Parts: sequence; structure tokens; C-alpha cells
Amino acid sequence: MRKGNLMSVREDVRVLDATLRDGGLCNNFRFSEEFVRALYKTNIKSGVDYMEFGYKADPDLFDTKESGPWKFCREEDLRAIVGDNPSGMKISVMADVERCNFRRDFLPKSESVIDMVRVACYIHQIPAALEMIGHLHELGYETTCNIMAVSQAGGNRIEEALTMLAGSAADVIYLVDSYGVFCPESASDLAMIYLRAAEEAGKKVGFHAHNNQNLAFANTIDTLSRGVSYLDATVQGMGRGAGNCAMELLLGFLKNPKYNLYSILTFIEKYMIPLRKSGVMWGFDLQYMFTGQLNRHPRDAMAFTAQGRGDYCEFYKELLDNE
Repeated sequence: MRKGNLMSVREDVRVLDATLRDGGLCNNFRFSEEFVRALYKTNIKSGVDYMEFGYKADPDLFDTKESGPWKFCREEDLRAIVGDNPSGMKISVMADVERCNFRRDFLPKSESVIDMVRVACYIHQIPAALEMIGHLHELGYETTCNIMAVSQAGGNRIEEALTMLAGSAADVIYLVDSYGVFCPESASDLAMIYLRAAEEAGKKVGFHAHNNQNLAFANTIDTLSRGVSYLDATVQGMGRGAGNCAMELLLGFLKNPKYNLYSILTFIEKYMIPLRKSGVMWGFDLQYMFTGQLNRHPRDAMAFTAQGRGDYCEFYKELLDNE
């Protein structure tokens, strides 16, 4: 069953730009203030619904000198870019379970420029995620739960987790293809399971793709066609390892006239191409394809890339030997 068609406008769709957050994993969140401000203005002009500025990591756990400000998203750093955010675009941050101090570091929504907090967790961390979501909801934030690495979780565990989340305060439940293992068929099948659990509870479903098999865009639009409404993308697919669904592909595909491609293209010319030329690396390559096909975390492929290796066949054999 498809929701809408290729020519229809889905009013429930929301596009979230995760360039600073997922892309920040490529350069340790060291974006210039000019880059961040330009991306903020570009997203507004492009009709993007949410912009995720980064993580809300605990500075007691992570050295603030080793990462740029967008790993911590302090209120003063956000306001230096957006002021009181007079635009219609909403501001998002991600908070990892066990990697943030959510009781200390989040102000009440009435005092913060942040609109939505995305709580990221592994499936065994669902109880802790529920505690975070409840607290953040009480503070007044929109909340999502992004369950990572579900490709390695059994079906029963996924359904149990979704039942728990359906009874929570989360507004959106995210299907996350952490390892880039999904194809459109498997992504759609899981999306339908998420949708059944979420819609009965009056919640929305989102999708976050990784591009290990060059399927991030295909998986995104296929889950969209099934009824998923919150769609993640990054400019030029910038993100950890193989990267994500490319914003320019997604905005060029969606038929809603509110989304505009020209500003994104100008941003790519002025900022993304120089960023690549400076040596920041991301995007599809064979080593990421291997880990995607084998349903493995991309850390080994990222190490292969960092070492400047080109012996793809040997690397593939190493992965198979460690199965």
C-alpha cells in the first residue's frame, strides 16, 4: 500500500537537515561560523523544516577542546547563529543515551531556541531513552526516538521496543539504517512495522539512511511512499563514512513547491566543494559497501579510509575472516 503518488504533495512530510550533526562526524564538528550561518540561511530559503545543529554531548565525558562547538550545542553558540530564530524552520539537536547530561544541560523550552530533541539509543537502552524522552517532553520540547543498529536486532525485540515507545511521550519514532544495510524492500517492510505501531498511538515515523550501498536516496523515497513523513538528509550526503541521503536529491524529488533547490546548489558551490578540497572525506566507496552488505558497523571501513589503503580485495577478505 502506497501513500500518495509521485506527483502528489504530502502535507505531512517534514525534511530535516542533519549536515552539521552527521557531517560533523567527518571533521570533528569543526565548521566555521560562516559555514554554519550560511547553511542556516540556506535551509530557510530552501524550505527545510528542521535543522539539526549537532549533538548535546556531556562536556564532562568529552573534551570540549578536541571537538568543535556543534558536538555540545550550547545555547549561546546556537543563539550566536540564529538569535531567537525568527524563521519558521525549527531547530533540532541530538542527545545520545549515556552520552549526555539531559537533566543538567537542557533548559526549559521557554528559555531555549531548541525546538526538538532527538534521543538516540540502541535497542537495549530503550528504558533509559524513555526516561530522557519523558523529561524532555516535560520541559516542553518535541521529541523523537532514533533506535540505532536495528538491522542487528531481532524482530521480536524491535516490536517490543516499538510497543514501549508507542506508550511514551515521543512525537516521532525513527527507523535508522545505521550500517547502510537496507534495500528498498527491507526498508519498506520495517517501515510498515514502525508505522503500524506509531499510527495507532498518534505518532509519526521518520527515516535516517546511510549510503553504504548507494541506496540512501532510494530507501528514503520508498519509505516515504509507505507513509514515513520525517525525512533526514544532508547536503551532498555529508555524513559518517558513506554518508546519508543527499538533500539536493530529496528536495529535487519532492513535489511540494515550498522546497527550493537553488539555494542548496549555491551553498554546494560556495561551501561544500571547498570543504571536500580541504581534505574532509565522506561518501560511497567499496570499503563501505562491504560493511553495508555484511551488516557491520563501518568503523573498520573508516579505519581503512583513514589509513589511505587501496587493497579492497584484502580488506574484504579480512572482514569475511572476522565474521
